[in-house]
Amino acid sequence: MSEKNRKKVDIENIVFTTLNTIYLIFLCVVMVYPMVNTLAVSFNDPLDTVRGGIYIWPRKFTLYNYYVVFNMDSIYKAFYISVTKTIVIVITNLFFTSMLAYTISRKEYIFRRFITVVFVLTMYFNAGLIPNYLLIKNLGMINTFRVYWIPHIVSAFNLIVMRTYIRTIPESLIESAKIDGAREFRIYWQIVLPLIIPCLATIALFVAVGSWNSWFDTFLYNSGKQELSTLQYELQKLLASTMTAGTRGAPAGVTEAGRAGTGSSNVTTPQSLRAAITIFTAVPILLVYPFLQRYFIHGLAIGSVKE
Repeated sequence: MSEKNRKKVDIENIVFTTLNTIYLIFLCVVMVYPMVNTLAVSFNDPLDTVRGGIYIWPRKFTLYNYYVVFNMDSIYKAFYISVTKTIVIVITNLFFTSMLAYTISRKEYIFRRFITVVFVLTMYFNAGLIPNYLLIKNLGMINTFRVYWIPHIVSAFNLIVMRTYIRTIPESLIESAKIDGAREFRIYWQIVLPLIIPCLATIALFVAVGSWNSWFDTFLYNSGKQELSTLQYELQKLLASTMTAGTRGAPAGVTEAGRAGTGSSNVTTPQSLRAAITIFTAVPILLVYPFLQRYFIHGLAIGSVKE
């Protein structure tokens, strides 16, 4: 390569690297700023927040917004229900979906195409809210914990991703296990599952986030049973009542000492309460994500490759 061409390539690399770095920094700011701004608003005095101008740091620091949230009598029971619900949904969804994915990934299974088509059709066609509610009611799952996890045992999208991932496993491993006398469930449990951990971790994160953030299922099926209420539904009710009333005083359970300790004017607003609720519900998922991060990109990339 001539000196002129070498200089041209170096200039192109410098320009590309500079523009790419600027773009990535801009993208980072766009992604991170909303969360930082929400955190600042959640720690800012509610009446002061109404004035606007809160960006990345609270102007008048207070814990009152969180005090309102934690002062709810039902929040701790609801938190327990939400955690239990999320764990049960993740475990059952991963187990049954992966087992079905292994089944339809086997070329010798003659119904694999038919089952795949049936599940794919469910991604495009839905009976609607009313037929779904009537089905849940006829199955006797209204006002029960079962309604949280039984309808989510198998997910069509997760099934396709897992099936594609399982197909990347060398066929020789499964054939050698069969020669040694292993049956299908043992092959699935001892060979397939350990090899698809990156995919399972990716799907687990998707399922956990969806389950944790869901409140409409509680509103639709279990709103008549307070002991089965979830954290998101309780916080949604609190936010809805605050937005309806506008600026309001402290809840009945807040003592004078507690108000003084929060450093606030004993008033909350929908904007401040919404910010506190957003941070409160996001923290558990943020704590879980670092443990799954190393599997996330690897599992999603391989699971999306089609043979």
